[in-house]
Amino acid sequence: MLAKALRTNADTLILDLEDAVTPERKDEVRGVVASWLADTDFGPKEKTVRINPLGTPWGHADLEATMATPPDAYVVPKPDTLDDLDAIDAELSRLERRHGHPDRGVGLILIAAETPLGALNVATLPRCPRVVAMSWGAEDLSAALGVPANRDEAGNYLPVYQHCRVVTLLSAAAGGVQPVDAVYVDFRDIDGLRAECEEGARLGFTGKISIHPDQIDVINAAFTPRPDQVAEARALIQAFEEAGVEGRMAFSYNGQMVDAPHLSRARALVERARALEERIREIEGEVTRDA
Repeated sequence: MLAKALRTNADTLILDLEDAVTPERKDEVRGVVASWLADTDFGPKEKTVRINPLGTPWGHADLEATMATPPDAYVVPKPDTLDDLDAIDAELSRLERRHGHPDRGVGLILIAAETPLGALNVATLPRCPRVVAMSWGAEDLSAALGVPANRDEAGNYLPVYQHCRVVTLLSAAAGGVQPVDAVYVDFRDIDGLRAECEEGARLGFTGKISIHPDQIDVINAAFTPRPDQVAEARALIQAFEEAGVEGRMAFSYNGQMVDAPHLSRARALVERARALEERIREIEGEVTRDA
């Protein structure tokens, strides 16, 4: 499965020690993941480990076993409070010192709002300096609430889950970290996945967690700026530069009034496209070297 995952177009791989592993196999799989981190060339892909919460019997052991050759980040499920993240931060700092790794070189990717308490504290979580991205989890939250479904008959999230999705997006943006949309569990429904990805991109999410390899290319397509969008953004930036010579920051452009927020949005899109192009070149370089 790891070899297959390395051949996909995913940007990040999550090695799951939590929900994908039964309690009886936690120790065994933890050792397997630690060996993968030590022995596997992940190339340009980010490598992450989804740990068990520290409050379980397995969380501390997950960090102990995997920090000798650390991942780029840990995926943290079910964070209830900022104190939970501060505890992980302190434990990681101790292990970084022990193994001679750079201080706070390992990030945290949160699966926020998976519990009712966590949903109430989402806005505080980016205050932990290790947090680099935030997602959210409708499946665990619906289980915690004791309800059979988190979507209505039309496939739309019910209000409480819509709220958690939006709050996670806003909290990540306010904290200056990446907002990543939640998984779409019906991996056979490609049309539904595509529609949710496109909506997420319009909302401001920068990516989405996949639950199956067949979802990856659909997700990448939805969250990658199209060439026409990039060209339009660059033309708008040029129009602002020309208007700026005349001392104007608000003017009519293609039939609508534009001002500073439109410029900021265009610059952000162009910068994101530039970063993606660099990422693609890096991946292509790795493929060439492998060949």
